[in-house]
Amino acid sequence: MLIVGLGNPGSDYENTRHNIGFMVVDEFIRRHNAVKLSSSSFQGELYKFQKHFLLKPLTYMNLSGESVIKVKQFYKLEDVVVIHDDLDLPFGALRFKKGGGHGGHNGLKSIDSKISREYIRVRMGIGKPEHKGEVASYVLSPFNQTEQKCLQEWINKSCDAVEFLLTHSLEDTSSKYSQKAMVC
Repeated sequence: MLIVGLGNPGSDYENTRHNIGFMVVDEFIRRHNAVKLSSSSFQGELYKFQKHFLLKPLTYMNLSGESVIKVKQFYKLEDVVVIHDDLDLPFGALRFKKGGGHGGHNGLKSIDSKISREYIRVRMGIGKPEHKGEVASYVLSPFNQTEQKCLQEWINKSCDAVEFLLTHSLEDTSSKYSQKAMVC
């Protein structure tokens, strides 16, 4: 299985809402002592644990599909899980689904164009800005102080859910780990 965490490379984006996928993959790497694989041709940081791969595309969000397709084809992987931020869900929400639209998310749009829409999505709610015109600055801003209080708990739960998904169905994972929001 290929587990992809979406985010943007560089310290400017490190702790932003848009990088929640990277944060979950980083927790996975820590928990499983995943081994870093070296290849610049993948355009991302690639790790392996057991028979699974963890990917942090370094192409910037709107070109994430470039990295995903390269790893998927090289290792002949069928199953892909993408962990990403979702503006349509309140902060701390956790949802799971296979397929569907990209909802304006440029990372998902890029992946859809390269591998189709038929992959599992781990949707992590980050809430919405007050005004629609503030979306770009909102997703590229850090979590507020209140959110930061329970951020690690949420990352841990998301990581637990993806670990569970490795050996259980999407339906069972969704039933056990979905949550509407997080109260900090």
